[in-house]
Amino acid sequence: MSLILRLLGSALALYAADYLLPGFIVIGGFKGYLAAGIILGLLNLIVKPILKVIAFPVILLTLGLFTLVINALLIWGAGQLTGYVFFDNYYTLLWATLVVAAVNVIVGVFRKIL
Repeated sequence: MSLILRLLGSALALYAADYLLPGFIVIGGFKGYLAAGIILGLLNLIVKPILKVIAFPVILLTLGLFTLVINALLIWGAGQLTGYVFFDNYYTLLWATLVVAAVNVIVGVFRKIL
């Protein structure tokens, strides 16, 4: 159940980024959000811990700010794997990363309550 909520939370986070940021686009409607959310959730579950271990010295030197770069790479990767996520420039991707992170924190709080 927790995995399903995490994957749906990623889809909701992509919807929020698409709604709030004019240069961030998820095409395909519900199918696009769901597919990209599932891929993003799986990347966060499987690839993100590996990247954080590899990049630990850089994360330590930047006081954790490099995790934003890792999250941006995962969103970019989800877009490349699905073909549903597009962004105008890297600043838009950075803002989308912040929106996705904020929504995932909120979803995580609700997941712990349930």
